[in-house]
Amino acid sequence: MTEPAFAKDQKVLFRHCDPAGIVFFPRYFEMMNDLVEEFFDEALGYPFEEILKTEGVPTAQIETRFVLPSYHGDLLQLRLWVTRLGTTSMTYKMTATCGDELRFETRATLVHVNSMGRPEPWPEQLRITVKTHEARDDT
Repeated sequence: MTEPAFAKDQKVLFRHCDPAGIVFFPRYFEMMNDLVEEFFDEALGYPFEEILKTEGVPTAQIETRFVLPSYHGDLLQLRLWVTRLGTTSMTYKMTATCGDELRFETRATLVHVNSMGRPEPWPEQLRITVKTHEARDDT
């Protein structure tokens, strides 16, 4: 697979963990959403705080495979690839690794919606910017 469109490190904090110090799996979904939000802000220049005033980008589908547990203090490398850009939707792949260990991988589809929650084509400038980040999915 090509280089990711966006990547960030995430230290596993106490708030992410259950009493045994292992990441409680719903917290992974929060990390995923945080990375998507940062991708829109930092890489696309389209911050959620602006988007949500008149439109939205909800997750329409998500499939995640949890491979190995993560522990309090681990440093996860989160990576995102845009694998498909449709008229109103975008599919991405995301992975979390710690060192050379895969912790989770996910594929999800976001849909661009108007203020009434109806699918609407991506704004043209955003479409152009996303296209520069689109990768071919070889996996």
